[in-house]
Amino acid sequence: MRNFELPGRSPVYGTGGMAATSHPLASLTAIETLKSGGNAVDAAVAAAGVLAVVEPHMTGIGGDCFVLYAPKGGGVVAYNGSGRSPAAAELDWYLANGIDRMPVIGPHAVTVPGAVEAWDRLVRDHGRKPFGELLAPAIRLAVDGSVVHPRVAWDWAGCERLLAQTPETAALYLHGGRAFRAGEIHRQEALSATLAAIAEEGPSAFYEGEAAERMTATLAAYGGLHVAEDFAAHRGNYVEPIATDYRGHRIYECPPNGQGLTALLMFNILAGFDLEGSGSTDPRRLHLEAEAGRLAYRDRDRHVADPERAGIPVDGLLSEAYAADLRRHIDPARAMAGLPPARAPARSDTVYLAVVDGDGNAISFINSLFAMFGSAIADARTGVLFQNRGSAFLIDRTHPNAIGPSKRSLHTIMPGMMAKDGAAAMPFGVMGGHYQPFGHVHLVTGVLDCGLDVQRAIDAPRIFHFGGALALEAGIPAEVAEALAAMGHAICPAGAPLGGGQAVAIDRESGVLIGGSDPRKDGCALGY
Repeated sequence: MRNFELPGRSPVYGTGGMAATSHPLASLTAIETLKSGGNAVDAAVAAAGVLAVVEPHMTGIGGDCFVLYAPKGGGVVAYNGSGRSPAAAELDWYLANGIDRMPVIGPHAVTVPGAVEAWDRLVRDHGRKPFGELLAPAIRLAVDGSVVHPRVAWDWAGCERLLAQTPETAALYLHGGRAFRAGEIHRQEALSATLAAIAEEGPSAFYEGEAAERMTATLAAYGGLHVAEDFAAHRGNYVEPIATDYRGHRIYECPPNGQGLTALLMFNILAGFDLEGSGSTDPRRLHLEAEAGRLAYRDRDRHVADPERAGIPVDGLLSEAYAADLRRHIDPARAMAGLPPARAPARSDTVYLAVVDGDGNAISFINSLFAMFGSAIADARTGVLFQNRGSAFLIDRTHPNAIGPSKRSLHTIMPGMMAKDGAAAMPFGVMGGHYQPFGHVHLVTGVLDCGLDVQRAIDAPRIFHFGGALALEAGIPAEVAEALAAMGHAICPAGAPLGGGQAVAIDRESGVLIGGSDPRKDGCALGY
């Protein structure tokens, strides 16, 4: 239990339903959807629609979506709502045009948005309410305006130069040439009209006809290869989730092209170390997480790609034998001087939300533009801001994640689901681009190894080993930083909060739901 004399927030308890999102209006929308007869899927989609309006720098209908859904009867369903590159995206075209590295912004970073199709498909297959009804709160907020919250404003302020690069984007997301500030009202009339058309006609109002022609014309005007047929051809798909066991629980992730495999590799490595009773900032625990992450990210960067276009040895990567082989490279007292060579094993800026309804259905749901404000290209007539997922491709014909026609790139967004004895125990997720596998592991080890409740596990200071250095949030005590440096880690300040997470723990014995939401964001958990 937390110290009530210090700033903080308590976990939220309920029995009738629980939602945890990164924005109060999205959490409220999810609860209102549950209380009006919707289930967890309905609530998640309604909340995602609201987040597409109130957190426009993080998510939108121009982005992608991944979902893990655990219906009350057992089992876990995974949906891949990521889009593909244009059919004309031949690697030789980029080389011939002097592009030897995928751009982070601009039209060549844009893949076909997958979110709208995914939302509709999930509601049709697993929801109770009409899809159009679930978009109504987002439509109202887009036309009436939403008040900009503090964390959203903080992020927005750092993107002024980015947003000013194209007139359409500047017109939609700058206020007199500057970022919107906390307390100001942001209206999106064009987006409202597009959402209203989708609500009335379904996904065809986005992927076909006038909207698709307008969006592809905007991308083509900036040099993109997209045509309307690329949008019309888009389909998401159900996939088999991947999983591993950790401390008596089953941890589920979406398979490649998502990076959930990275977190499972980290769990498998850490399973061989005793972390029981370690504190949230125990240097040994943080060191082992960092070392496991270094090895797992090495394998992510080698193997994760579009599984329809590349052979990915998932079973081998998740085998105990492979985990043991990786584990032997880790010294519990000293950082690796360098990573061992990668080998193939033997074959054997995102929004996240979690909802559990009163029947016990649980959903782990993530939707994203990737970088803040995605590609920085918006279509003024539809109000759609395009993601920049294509920036994750490589221009390297020997690599499985090389750019190619109608291909899915390595994807960073990853919902998580923890189960116990065959039933959902905690939908969870931690936003933050490449940080997310670290975030999943840090949250789950906080709950299972450190004995923290979901809120305290989310609150705990974070680390991230990426780009050759170990980044520490400001909450890591100085003596812990010194201990990590003494182990051989190159330490640097994170400079900004590492991700933002939500989780809902399910106490099956008592029927109580316990929600936690990240103080690094504006959101909250709500239950009843």
